[in-house]
Amino acid sequence: MVCAGGLTLAVSRVSSRNDVLPSGPALLFVKTSQGNEEGRRFYACSACRDRKDCNFFQWEDEKVSETRLAAREEYNRNHQPSFTHRQNMERYKNFVLLPLPKRRFCQECQQLLLPAEWEKHSDHQCLCDISIAQLKSPTQLLFPLENKKTNAQYLFADRSCQFLLDLITDLGFRRVLAVGTPRLHEMIQSKASQEEDFRVRSLLLDIDFRYSQFYPEDEFCHYNMFNHHFFGGEAARENCRKFLHQDNGERVIMVTDPPFGGLVGALASSFKKLMAMWKETEEDAHNNQEMPMFWIFPYFFEARILESFPSFSMMDYQVDYDNHALYKHGKTGRRQSPVRIFTNLTPSMIVLPVEEGYRFCSICQRYVSSGNQHCEICNSCTSKDGRQWKHCVLCKKCVKPSWFHCDNCNCCALQNHTCAKTDAGCFVCGKPGHKRSTCPRLSHTRAACQADEKLRQKTLKRRESAVKDGALLRGGVLDAMVL
Repeated sequence: MVCAGGLTLAVSRVSSRNDVLPSGPALLFVKTSQGNEEGRRFYACSACRDRKDCNFFQWEDEKVSETRLAAREEYNRNHQPSFTHRQNMERYKNFVLLPLPKRRFCQECQQLLLPAEWEKHSDHQCLCDISIAQLKSPTQLLFPLENKKTNAQYLFADRSCQFLLDLITDLGFRRVLAVGTPRLHEMIQSKASQEEDFRVRSLLLDIDFRYSQFYPEDEFCHYNMFNHHFFGGEAARENCRKFLHQDNGERVIMVTDPPFGGLVGALASSFKKLMAMWKETEEDAHNNQEMPMFWIFPYFFEARILESFPSFSMMDYQVDYDNHALYKHGKTGRRQSPVRIFTNLTPSMIVLPVEEGYRFCSICQRYVSSGNQHCEICNSCTSKDGRQWKHCVLCKKCVKPSWFHCDNCNCCALQNHTCAKTDAGCFVCGKPGHKRSTCPRLSHTRAACQADEKLRQKTLKRRESAVKDGALLRGGVLDAMVL
């Protein structure tokens, strides 16, 4: 996975006795510079993309002193939640037994308060008279974490959430692994408690530990989707395995809505591990099948997603969010949301609402937006953003209606764009005439990296007897663990 500025996601992560960071094991990256295709490898936080939020940085070959390791472990201890998941559940049981006037929620600490804790929070802004309905809707009670470079916790609009749930039930799924989709999980839990004939169950995997105040351990797992880390250890993994195990033939689907700034390569690696966990539950029944999945992401990441999951296809349905300034309907929102559903289900099975302007293309055998007209030359409904695209004979593909073919760039672009400098050197080798993605030296580097990785894996296997929980400490050196 290549990022802007020559930053590449490698294939390893690093962990220590108490995990490298509060967000779990760090990821291995490669920083390359022009003329140096090998670059230097380093570890950084898997969840935070801004050093202001997490300043962890460690070169792969760096020897870490005992003093620095002790300081790191002290930092991790100080950044742990105030209560464990089990303690939060005990607190919840005591909280619901309180009369309504004694139920308080601290908005500053984002915590349910018991009467003995009121004095400690006396100078904080608190909500009083918390009803059972509010406790059943934690996404309405909690403040969304909207730091774009850390949490980016944007919540489905009711329209999109209801559509997803209706689609899931119509397709016959009775269990939903909700990875980073708290509002969908909330809607499922609410319906299950209110409607006797509603048979859908869900398990929420989310990095936001605040949800442990409202959901028991069989309904919520504290989980980092960027490094496949279960903060609850093997007990949490086992809860996930049990949920994925088919019971009475009930079908399960994974629905995930990751932060849009997240590395697709890291996310894909974690999702494949969850799929593998599902496959292990009943290997004979699943054979070579792939766990059904809805990956909700902007359409301009299509190529990267398909690189990791070639069996996926993108649906035209536009997903909206309540607390995002652009990705929602209305006067203040963007006219067309760029967020789509990527799935490994057969496209013709995904029925989109006709009342919202979607129609079925008999040639493509899938539902498309009303503006997505079938191109006879491409033999496909080619629009990605909901508008009608036009075919460019020179580019041999359909392009956005606002684009025009540029003879200097030899491709279509906006009319007032700045032409690419044809004499600009490649970022990897510095030679003109090609870009980094097509550099012949890059393929050689990847092959060398793969060879190094195979050698490193063999070395790790020889040390496997000395490894505990995937972490090995030798003289202050942290060894990498393969994702």
